[in-house]
Amino acid sequence: MKTTVFTKYHIAAGARMAEFAGYNMPIEFTGINDEHMAVRGKAGVFDVSHMGEIWVKGPRALDLLQRITTNDVAKLYDGKVQYSCMPNGRGGIVDDILVYRIDERTYMLCVNAANIGKDWAHICAEGAKMGMEAGPGKELYNASDEICQLAVQGPLAMKIVQRMCDEPVEEMEYYTFRKMRVAGCDAILSITGYTGAGGCEIYAANEDGDRLWEALWKVGGEYGLQNIGLGARDTLRLEKGFCLYGNDIDDTTSPIEAGLGWITKFAEGKEFIDRALMERQKAEGPVRRLVGLKMVERGIPRHGYPIAAPDGTEIGRVTSGTMSPCLKQGVALGYVQTAYAKPGTQIAVMIREKCVKAEVVKLPFV
Repeated sequence: MKTTVFTKYHIAAGARMAEFAGYNMPIEFTGINDEHMAVRGKAGVFDVSHMGEIWVKGPRALDLLQRITTNDVAKLYDGKVQYSCMPNGRGGIVDDILVYRIDERTYMLCVNAANIGKDWAHICAEGAKMGMEAGPGKELYNASDEICQLAVQGPLAMKIVQRMCDEPVEEMEYYTFRKMRVAGCDAILSITGYTGAGGCEIYAANEDGDRLWEALWKVGGEYGLQNIGLGARDTLRLEKGFCLYGNDIDDTTSPIEAGLGWITKFAEGKEFIDRALMERQKAEGPVRRLVGLKMVERGIPRHGYPIAAPDGTEIGRVTSGTMSPCLKQGVALGYVQTAYAKPGTQIAVMIREKCVKAEVVKLPFV
């Protein structure tokens, strides 16, 4: 089992550790609800060093990315980040990713930890068709094992990070980034996030991890910064309706049915994998859609629970569900037949073989 450069700090802080995507990761520190509310109210730090980073460089970089991703990479400019996904050639999704444009010939992809091997193989296979080589010093390079990453999230996050930077960062726009010094380390500071609470991610070389961690906590203590585990990361993203690969999207779901039509751009000249299939699906309408569900009656919807029409007929399945720490109410994402996908539709979730009333709602939940 792999460790990150920050694992020793999590263990020292008393984290409950468990295997995730091949890494020994902190699941919780003081409790999921406490950590969740800390991020919504103040600030929290997540170790997300298990995420993958893949470089795509050279004169064919843009061509490759336009082929393997659904969003329009040509719209990016230096310092801009784009959320996208990679179609698999069968109508499903290889992974959802972030695309960073360093310059017109240099891009960095941030990919999900559990998919690094799969993504790397897919990118290399498609790159080889364009004559692109993979490996150290080549056009395609998997730097995942060399980079650590911290996500500092919450309304006070950027006040903390500003104290670690020599240049102003608090007014940086959402989905932009800078290559800059953070705590005296060469880093990429990215204004993205998976919580909907504001904040940033800091990418740095593994050898700078200790320095980065110590500087963050030297400042963060004044602002009530807390350690946050993967448990609260999941409840935070779910409250905002963000998809989790492996639950809400995977190799069998299309971006159109997953509500990701906004990152599926049929731009002129962009012949991405599965374009014709997705254009047809968009025109005809998918047979199922990913929707937000809020429990009307008391109950906690969980992954895999059946979703039923009012008459008890099964119409779909829950993909992610929890008791919302902010709402104190059960919420979920799930696929339902399109006829039941309109907000306000009354449905039910089968919990322990009982139909518990729920309602389709517009996302986000909070």
